[in-house]
Amino acid sequence: MAIDDFREQVAALAGQLQGRALDASLEDWLNAEHGADSDTYRGLQDSCRQGVAEGWLCEREAGGIRYGRVFKPADDLHGFSVDVVDMDNVTGPHHSHPQGEIDLVMPLQGDARFDDRSAGWVVYGPGTAHRPTVTNGRALVLYLLPGGSIEFSR
Repeated sequence: MAIDDFREQVAALAGQLQGRALDASLEDWLNAEHGADSDTYRGLQDSCRQGVAEGWLCEREAGGIRYGRVFKPADDLHGFSVDVVDMDNVTGPHHSHPQGEIDLVMPLQGDARFDDRSAGWVVYGPGTAHRPTVTNGRALVLYLLPGGSIEFSR
């Protein structure tokens, strides 16, 4: 899997998100159309697993979390940045989402849950904040951030 192929996968999905509010209805739609039983989910999960194995995803590590910004916001990604984290029973740094955040939760080991959510999509609206937490195992989480906007608390 080349990084360019992964970019094309994300761009195709991001095109379907254009103009949609980041809210509960988007989360419902994503889980209905691109949820854990979908080809989209399986394709993104396979690409993320392969990217980690090949070393072009999650190439950094801090506080027990492997992470990395794969793509900065771009026109072909409809203004989203793309980050992927690899978390194993750990709580990450508190941060806020000025424009919202769309997360794809991909459990790898155990009954991994991200912010108490299992496999699938989680949408945080503009102005929300949290300490991302994975419990009950290991998971990859793909983050789509409008404009790449994220603010870490001090």
